[in-house]
Amino acid sequence: MDLFSIFRKSRSGRHKKREVYCRNCQADLMLQKGFDRSLPYWICKGCGQMLINPRVEAEDDVVWICDGCHQMLNIQPGFEDAGGEWTCLSCGYRNILDASNIYLSEDEYDADQRNPYKGLRDAEVLALSEYAEEALLQDREDVILVRHMETGQMFVKKLLTTYDKSIYEYLKLHPLKHMPRIREVFEGDHSLIVIEEYIKGKTVEERMKEGLDVKQAVSIAKDICKILDTLHHLPIPIIHRDIKPSNIIVTEEGETYLLDMNAAKWYDPLKNDDTTYMGTKFYAAPEQAGFGMRSSTGKTDVYAVGMLLNVMITGCFPKEKRATGDVWNVIERCICMEAEQRYTAAELLHALEGIEMTNE
Repeated sequence: MDLFSIFRKSRSGRHKKREVYCRNCQADLMLQKGFDRSLPYWICKGCGQMLINPRVEAEDDVVWICDGCHQMLNIQPGFEDAGGEWTCLSCGYRNILDASNIYLSEDEYDADQRNPYKGLRDAEVLALSEYAEEALLQDREDVILVRHMETGQMFVKKLLTTYDKSIYEYLKLHPLKHMPRIREVFEGDHSLIVIEEYIKGKTVEERMKEGLDVKQAVSIAKDICKILDTLHHLPIPIIHRDIKPSNIIVTEEGETYLLDMNAAKWYDPLKNDDTTYMGTKFYAAPEQAGFGMRSSTGKTDVYAVGMLLNVMITGCFPKEKRATGDVWNVIERCICMEAEQRYTAAELLHALEGIEMTNE
């Protein structure tokens, strides 16, 4: 398990700079962000293979990795695994060293890293066993339709690797109208497992394929504004940051629900930038990608609603095809580059109500 390295010669016969390649997929590791030949090990960003530097001097072939910062433990001064635990000298995390966590192959290690249930308590595993998996939703392996075996009630199980646990815990205790109710929240070593209410209906993405007229599109946008206005006026506002057609469901009764809070964040007026850049291309406001003078705010979500409305009406983003008339005037203000010039969710709702009245 060593780095696959080769020398390349110039035409003069002299060696050029050494290039380092993954022995599994042949990716050039020197091009991968964060790679350094001095690192004791590296996870190839091309294939996910763990590559161990042959220059690492350890007493055996076992590699202990810190669960806190992922530094290699058994190259730290004084390391020993006899005590069954080791406090990482790099980050201070207390690691429990268990022989059962020694992997015999990289495939075994990779499979364990992908296991969303690793690290759960026995009681949590038992609670999850009460939900029988029925089908994948939207062909995604991390969004699963499940049935509670005792009541027969349907729920959605989500396996999240990007999330703010505190947001899900808050919504579990304080459910909001027209958002799925959170039933269970469990955190393992590698993911957050959420059991939430199953909303039966069609996503806006599916509705668009059937055809939406301007009035229907405006109605959906108004419903989203109402939900966002509630989120933005919580004691600590929540910014959704991922408004898009696949995250909105319309029921057979015509009710609109906003889904997927994995990109959501608490609003912090003191921050000038998002800690983690999140969102979906074209729907994400400039500040979500680090372009702007402040971090995400409620007006970040309004930008996405403007994009969504244009897509629902025209099937395209504004740079490809714009909506027309009064609707475009509203959309144009929603998607201003400067957040201060956009509507709030309440202001956008009022503007959309005005459009609907003039079109009737």
